[in-house]
Amino acid sequence: MNEMDYIFERIERKQKDYLRYDFTLTENNALKTFFDLSQELDRIEDFYSVCVAIVKSFFNLNAALYVVNHRLNSLALVSHVGDKPYELNASPPPHIIPKEYPYYTDDRSLILTIRGKKSLMDQIPFHIEDDILGILEVYPLDGIDKHVELFFVKYANRIGFNIHNRFLVERNIEHLKFIRSLVADIEHNIIVPNMVYKLFLRGLRKKIEKNIEIEKDANQKLAGADTAVPDMNTCLKEISDVNQGLILELENIEKHYKNMSLFIETLFRKSHFDQGRLTLRITPCNIKKDVVLPQLERFLAQFEKMGISHDDRLSGIPDAEVITVVDVGIIAQVYANLFSNALKYTQEVITYGGEKKKYISYGHEIIHDFFGPGKNGVKLNVFSTGPHISPDERERLFDESYRGSNTEGKPGTGHGLSFIKNAVEIHGGIVGYEATQYGNNFYFILPK
Repeated sequence: MNEMDYIFERIERKQKDYLRYDFTLTENNALKTFFDLSQELDRIEDFYSVCVAIVKSFFNLNAALYVVNHRLNSLALVSHVGDKPYELNASPPPHIIPKEYPYYTDDRSLILTIRGKKSLMDQIPFHIEDDILGILEVYPLDGIDKHVELFFVKYANRIGFNIHNRFLVERNIEHLKFIRSLVADIEHNIIVPNMVYKLFLRGLRKKIEKNIEIEKDANQKLAGADTAVPDMNTCLKEISDVNQGLILELENIEKHYKNMSLFIETLFRKSHFDQGRLTLRITPCNIKKDVVLPQLERFLAQFEKMGISHDDRLSGIPDAEVITVVDVGIIAQVYANLFSNALKYTQEVITYGGEKKKYISYGHEIIHDFFGPGKNGVKLNVFSTGPHISPDERERLFDESYRGSNTEGKPGTGHGLSFIKNAVEIHGGIVGYEATQYGNNFYFILPK
């Protein structure tokens, strides 16, 4: 059977099904209204409201709709009409559970399990148990016939198909957003820093050329050894100095290579692209040795050039501090973004004692029971001197593409802080900003 024959067979079968269903005018109008409004309304919250409003408007029955909440990994109330004291986002009552077939409860409710399309369940970006997307409760119902029950079964099926399709659309939108975000991360953390290689290579080439000149000079002097031997100590000293410079340049390239390799491995993970979001690769991490100091070292020369000193006397990060719940590559990029912002926005301030200061610092603090009893948090931060960010801008600092009024004339896309927020939240942490004495403190808190 070719594809068109199959389509015609399905159409013919559907015609027979609808004759068998024998829906009333009201039932047919209810379905048509549902389909029209499902296409008309973009917000999924409005769609949920339509699902229960159709039941009320056409049949004068109450309804409650529960849909799977992927963050809680459970069903939660998303919309309802009626006199029961239901609360949005609450779980279904204990007596309302998914079942294979429709059933009635003691309080005269018809319970219908809403399922997705089995063949496409693996396309939804979170785990679904037994293809169950939700539950529709219709009440009060007393002794309805099988025909009315059949209508609500078919109605619940159509709700399920629409929810499934909307989940897939949201997945694709999130996937595209992620790809755009990842491209921005690649530009910010890979392409631009990679230009530093040119500076290192240029310095290395100059020192090599200088070494060649010294080599030629030494050969000429050795040719007249009778008069030139006293000058060899000076020549060898120059060679030693140049070689030390070559070693320094080589160490710079190696450090830069190590950092860039970490970022490349982190940003180009196959799992990111497969799942359409940042994925974690957890390893034990010495936060100071493995993350903070390597990123700080990348920026030290630039800080010095801008007249920015760094003060780590109050950092409080123990040398042996090990956090076992982080992805080193991702948290390293968090610090890279924080130091990059500090480089751009640190300004000179005058202390209460009249002293001029322009510096950055970083810190560490244990917050007991932050994530619940016995669940401590570790607060990590980067501080920089300068005017405080205005109160009306603080709430938007971590929004994608948002740039504050103090960014005029400074390069950037507004992506760095939103990346930080995403990176920290997938670790189960939170981000924040504090206006503190002499400047601005950006921090994040992770589970200890």
